[in-house]
Amino acid sequence: MVVITLWEKPGCVQCQATKRQFDKRGIQYRTKRLDKSRKAVDRFMEMGHTSAPIVETDDRTWSGFRLSKIESLEQYLKFKRVRGEDVPLEPMKQVADEVDDA
Repeated sequence: MVVITLWEKPGCVQCQATKRQFDKRGIQYRTKRLDKSRKAVDRFMEMGHTSAPIVETDDRTWSGFRLSKIESLEQYLKFKRVRGEDVPLEPMKQVADEVDDA
């Protein structure tokens, strides 16, 4: 299974819209909070991501609410399932020593 991480900020409208689209399409994801990790924010800014949410998958990242990216991800996941590929993939890279939200 592809690991999808959605980095969000409290009260973020685009973050909520992205989560709604993921839920609607059956895309499984985990959430992390940007306000809990300054290192993550700094790393994402170095990568050119300046708005929330930031979505990480096995081979790509994007920032902001991007319906075309969500649709593309949905098609990619469907393709992987059709091919019988449901193996865990590592995230692109560990971006920081984030704090668990537990």
